[in-house]
Amino acid sequence: MRCLLLVRLDPVPPTVDTPAAPRGQYGPFGGRAGVSKIFEELDRRSTPMGEISLRRRLEPALQVDVFEAMLGEEHLMSSLFTAAEIALAHLALPLLDHPELDVLVGGLGLGYTAGAVLDDSRVRSLQVVEALGEVIDWHERRLLPLSGQLVDDERCHLIQGDFFAAIAAGLPFGPEAPALLHAILVDIDHTPSHLLHPSHAGFYTPAGLKRLAERLHPGGVFALWSDAAPDDSYLSTMAQVFPSATAHIVTFSNHHTGRDASNTIYLAAGIVDADSASQIL
Repeated sequence: MRCLLLVRLDPVPPTVDTPAAPRGQYGPFGGRAGVSKIFEELDRRSTPMGEISLRRRLEPALQVDVFEAMLGEEHLMSSLFTAAEIALAHLALPLLDHPELDVLVGGLGLGYTAGAVLDDSRVRSLQVVEALGEVIDWHERRLLPLSGQLVDDERCHLIQGDFFAAIAAGLPFGPEAPALLHAILVDIDHTPSHLLHPSHAGFYTPAGLKRLAERLHPGGVFALWSDAAPDDSYLSTMAQVFPSATAHIVTFSNHHTGRDASNTIYLAAGIVDADSASQIL
């Protein structure tokens, strides 16, 4: 969800190169009519997290419209760098061989992960849990390039709620959410250790991951976005709950630096045997 300006130079695990996101209904420069203003603030609201705003600006070097969400003066999300958000779905869903899939995405953001999930024809239902109603409202007002795709698809349900609290308490994600899911994809915090709020910390522990695993069908998949390099300690934590736990580097071009940048996608599947899992708590 957040813009990455970090470039990794040392050896890394298997790399996925992902193309830029499609522009959907937008014109050649991202604007609805194909002609862009240099800058436009689309919305600004006060929230419990602080003042959040959505803006669209013309990126002069690329001559494309860039949509950015800001928390105060901090960049939260940018449509300029979406490769890893898309890869979150493209890496996770092919691991499933079910003919029909129920998927949950934690964190709506600009909608690129949700849009990539809906591109899979096997997806029967998609629940997208977003803490900020303001972000959901942006999409319902069709302010973003993928908004129409999300709100017009009957499979997609945008839910305002606290993803982490629902996991911790075993609460339903939403009124239409299945009790068990085939995949849970999460893009909320910066990394497993760099959190938007301290209350999220429990999710990244073995006990928190066990609670998540209990919401998956047998053989289900958990995928997590991170803006930092793979963390061996977090992979070890995942391996206490899931028999398969891997980290994948997603590279993309960063025209600001003139070099490639990268994010990490963590993937986990299955669950350790019930006796071992019960000891995690």
